Amino acid sequence: MCVSSALCICSARLSRTCPGDCRTWQEAGILPPSGCGVFVMTLLDVQNLKTHFILKKAWLPGRRDVVLKAVDGVTFSIQKGEVLGLVGESGCGKSTVARTLTRLETATSGSVQFRNVDILSMDHGTFRPLRRHIQMIFQDPYASLNPRLTIGQTLAEPLRIHGLASSRENINLKILEILTLVGLDKSAIGRFPHEFSGGQRQRVGIARVMLLSPDLIIADEPVSALDVSIQAQILNLIKELQKSRGMAMLFVSHDLGVVRHICDRVAVMYLGRIVEIGTKEEIFNTPSHPYTKMLLASVPGIGRGKTRKRPEMIGEPGNAIDPPNGCAFHPRCIWATDQCRQSLGPTHKFSKTHSSLCHHAQAIQSKKVA
Repeated sequence: MCVSSALCICSARLSRTCPGDCRTWQEAGILPPSGCGVFVMTLLDVQNLKTHFILKKAWLPGRRDVVLKAVDGVTFSIQKGEVLGLVGESGCGKSTVARTLTRLETATSGSVQFRNVDILSMDHGTFRPLRRHIQMIFQDPYASLNPRLTIGQTLAEPLRIHGLASSRENINLKILEILTLVGLDKSAIGRFPHEFSGGQRQRVGIARVMLLSPDLIIADEPVSALDVSIQAQILNLIKELQKSRGMAMLFVSHDLGVVRHICDRVAVMYLGRIVEIGTKEEIFNTPSHPYTKMLLASVPGIGRGKTRKRPEMIGEPGNAIDPPNGCAFHPRCIWATDQCRQSLGPTHKFSKTHSSLCHHAQAIQSKKVA
């Protein structure tokens, strides 16, 4: 037997929405050999993920390639039905993490376990059945839609690719249902992307994702390209759909207010690494990394008090091509010591959910450091 309300590994099925998926997974050879009744609550497990880009190849002996270390050893997990926020300033590697998880970028090393299966080791054909379970909402809705296809054609394509509709009538019915769900009229079916506003195009992108009933949504700054007046509507739509369908989500954003509103846990990224991770209450109320404190202090009204003193920072943001030795944040940190310049800080665990990558994390959280 298989329990559809949880992720169950068994010889017959591995799906939250069992019907239709099982045979494809078995034929692809990606069902773990485990007995029925083994439940996997960790949907996604990322370990030491690295994504490096060679900007300039070294042709002469003794020279080194110029390498951009966009993601340099990221580790985190996402539980079933959970929303994890990934925050940090521009250029820290957030979007590269998102694109690597969907295999739009090629990982240099590390592992990404989805339902206990390493998706980075799969070839394209083997990974294809999994694509419907890991879907992405892009930052720019216009760039993610084919301008030559009508909205009806755009939404019909994933249904045909994954064999989720048996006839044209069935496809049209599913499209009408999903358009209504995201707040669009049926007249949208025959129109092209350029005929819609930014907010409407993002609704189309969300509809395309929801058609496949994924287990994991990766939202890469889904509202940053929209007008402020539209952002709240799209955020509320995403949050409502995520809750009603019990999907997990990685929510990438630089807006801490939005992250606090929509996420359960928060991971803070700096120069390709996660420097602190915890529940949103732990991150916003008891930050333990200097960079996290700087981010919170930079937003009015975020943190424990509106009059909270802003930590003093020095220097300029680091360079992912030539990152500093030791802790990458030490050139900007007034609390940096020789130890910080020589080695990466140890991981301090304050609870099962809260950890920080800093030599002085305990002193900072215990308020010994202002």
